[in-house]
Amino acid sequence: MLLPYALVRPLLFLLDPEVAHTLTLRSLRLLHESGLALLYAHARVHDPVHLLGMRFPNRVGLAAGLDKNGEAIDALATLGFGFVEVGTVTPRPQPGNPKPRMFRIPEAQALINRMGFNNAGLQSFLNHVRHSRREVPLGLNIGKNAATPIEDALADYVACLRGVYAHADYVTINVSSPNTRGLRQLQTDEALEGLLDGLADEREKLAQLHGKHVPLLVKVAPDLQPEQITALADALMRHGIDGVIATNTTTAREAVAGLPHADEAGGLSGAPLRAQSSRVITQLRTRLGPTYPIIGVGGIMKPSDAVEKIEAGANLVQIYTGLIYHGPKLVEGCANALAKLA
Repeated sequence: MLLPYALVRPLLFLLDPEVAHTLTLRSLRLLHESGLALLYAHARVHDPVHLLGMRFPNRVGLAAGLDKNGEAIDALATLGFGFVEVGTVTPRPQPGNPKPRMFRIPEAQALINRMGFNNAGLQSFLNHVRHSRREVPLGLNIGKNAATPIEDALADYVACLRGVYAHADYVTINVSSPNTRGLRQLQTDEALEGLLDGLADEREKLAQLHGKHVPLLVKVAPDLQPEQITALADALMRHGIDGVIATNTTTAREAVAGLPHADEAGGLSGAPLRAQSSRVITQLRTRLGPTYPIIGVGGIMKPSDAVEKIEAGANLVQIYTGLIYHGPKLVEGCANALAKLA
């Protein structure tokens, strides 16, 4: 990388967080399309792992949310990630929640966002995905439109699954964002059973149609109680769901109480989420057994945090907020640290 992130970050942090986010994503995409990826690219650490029926070049991935529309898949892959996940996409375009809706808490290396699945819709998303070169495994993250009643959520998830199935290396079912009203109700027993049953049935039809089995993963919240985690884990196995991503952002605020923006509504990510996420991973691993695929995400701000996720029971990890605070070197550092594990 010719342009050190340490020089870029102070300038980005002068901007509104969402403006900085959009500017960075567009800049990466334009540089990549112009053949100037060397200005930001990082070498990919070689530490191959076989999971979910595919080969991951290393164990560090990009979490969903940074590239909601799949506009910069190839550019982001050049940051050294072993896999990239984009979305969340909904069937129809939607603007998301009113602005401002993203807030930095630098004192805690944290973010609060209440974006609300803002995206350009499934067809635009698929157009970007089709044109990507796919240098690393690609996860496509799906959700429901805010205007869709929670009792009709399955129809939105099925529509998205049908659209993305042929193009995904894996599909993530996002039922854990705190920023779409009522969405986390889909993690409760009866609602989750109905959703997973419907999606498992649809996946079987799509597998026959396309002649391939695309893994389904569910992304869960960090705020679940132990008994909820147990019930959720049992449901994942019962319905043949291939893996779980733990975790999404938290609604808890104890770790940032009293800091500027701490009282903003939305999901908290970054360093304060680390321990909470790792606890959920440990509980899931205990219930799911030693071989069930788990991707750990939440509060990875330094290489030792990535190691903690693996030691808690994760097979792979993802980062997002850490990338904002520490830049692409975090990807390389985490991948190197995980490559040294036995």
